[in-house]
Amino acid sequence: MIRQLILIIILLACCFQTLGDKPEKNGKNEKHEYRIMFYNLENLFDPFHDTLKNDYEFVSGGVMGWTWKKFNRKLQYISKVIVDAGGWRPPEIVAFSEVENRFVLIQLLKLTPLERFNYRIIHEESPDQRGIDVAMIYQRDKFTELNHKSIHITMSDSSIKTRDILYVKGLTPSNDTLHLFVNHWPSRTGGVSITMNRRKEAALTLRHIVDSISKAQPDAFIVIMGDFNDEPADESISKYLDAQIGLPDSPVFRLNNLMYPYMNKWDTGTNKFRGQWGILDQFIISSPLVFNKNSIHLSNQGAEIFAPPYLLQRDEKYTGTIPFRTYNGMRYQGGFSDHLPVLLHLEY
Repeated sequence: MIRQLILIIILLACCFQTLGDKPEKNGKNEKHEYRIMFYNLENLFDPFHDTLKNDYEFVSGGVMGWTWKKFNRKLQYISKVIVDAGGWRPPEIVAFSEVENRFVLIQLLKLTPLERFNYRIIHEESPDQRGIDVAMIYQRDKFTELNHKSIHITMSDSSIKTRDILYVKGLTPSNDTLHLFVNHWPSRTGGVSITMNRRKEAALTLRHIVDSISKAQPDAFIVIMGDFNDEPADESISKYLDAQIGLPDSPVFRLNNLMYPYMNKWDTGTNKFRGQWGILDQFIISSPLVFNKNSIHLSNQGAEIFAPPYLLQRDEKYTGTIPFRTYNGMRYQGGFSDHLPVLLHLEY
């Protein structure tokens, strides 16, 4: 009887010791993932005409043959990518380019499995000539919006209208402040050299805002993302935005382009044009996100191009693969997008 009592006391002691260890394991020392995704959605239009926009191609009965059925299919596909990118726990923050309006985002969150993840929308109309905007969604329990605004890009040629930059300031669950910038810079349509000055103006506009933040807060956590329509080494990004290639070697404030591991690879990129992969979709972060390990910071995974097999198809004209896009010119393919999404891995 005494031996049994001693055995029970020992077992209970072990149980209490195990319980006592749990707060240390699940408390302040535990790492929490925090993911931010950017995805160019390739013309996410609804099938209804907006009298204030040049959306005639993507209305029911338009030349692209766009319908509610095709629109809904695209919504389901986008939802699949977002959920899958997070390993069935979707990213806390997802930013987009090429969305027509707030309505398409409401439908994305209402008609797809994303409905259960409690996302909230941030969107503002841009003066883009085709009526496409940038936008962001975030999980309400993982990000608290403090404020947001559209940053207008004034072109030297006043006839050129482009997408505004979306700026969002908010708090993470670790009570760290993030400054987020969602971009879709002027396209290369018409030629790279002819249009390069437009992207220079976008870069200088963004750099001015970044400098104002860093001057007031030298340890600011800044995440710049988007489709820049230029490569990381192009002047608009490397010179005028002054985003350095690679990780910083000191905590002194600077911008750092995380897409350098994917540069100059013949079979890797976020988009493909005439058989050549490019890195137009990028993540750029400030140095404090690398060095301040006691706050939210860059994880060892860094930034990646999310490219599961279902987002790709065989490149029939050239070699290798190509993004499985919704349209190839005027021909409907029923795919996802002509860009691959990019994913930023943070932790706290």
